[in-house]
Amino acid sequence: MEYIIAKWVHVLSSTVLFGTGIGSAFYLLMTTLTRDVRAIAVTTRILVMADWMFTATTAILQPLTGVWLIHIAGFPMSTPWLAWSMWLYALAIACWLPVVWLQMRLRDVAAAADRAGQPLPPAYWRYFGWWVALGIPAFFAFLAIFYLMVSKGAGL
Repeated sequence: MEYIIAKWVHVLSSTVLFGTGIGSAFYLLMTTLTRDVRAIAVTTRILVMADWMFTATTAILQPLTGVWLIHIAGFPMSTPWLAWSMWLYALAIACWLPVVWLQMRLRDVAAAADRAGQPLPPAYWRYFGWWVALGIPAFFAFLAIFYLMVSKGAGL
C-alpha cells in the first residue's frame, strides 16, 4: 500500500508540475503574441502566482516522492534510467529557477508599461527571449523523464 500511495503522489505531482508548466507557457506565449500590454500584465501576474503555488510545491515533491519510490522498490540509485531521470530533472530545474526570476521581471515590466499606457519596452522582449530559450530544454527534459518513468529505460 505504501508503494501505491507514493506512486500516486509522485504521478499526481508530476502531472501538476508538467501541466502547470505547459499551461503557463501556452498562455504567456499566446498573450505575448497579441502585444496587448494590459492582457500581458494580467497574465504574467497570474503566471507568477501559479508558479509559486503549483510549480514550486510540486518541484519539491517530485524528488522526495521519487527517492521514496526508489527506496520502496529497492532500485539502486545507479540504475541507468533513474540516473538519467535525475540528471534530466536537475537540468529542467536549473532552467526553471532563472525562469521564475524572468517571469517576475516580465510581470513588473508589463505592469509598468500598462500603468504608463506604453507599449512593451525592449527589456520585455529580451526577458521573453530568455524565457523561451530556457523553456525549450526544460520541456524536452520533462518529456524524456516521462518516457523513462513509463518505460523504465527499455530500449536504452
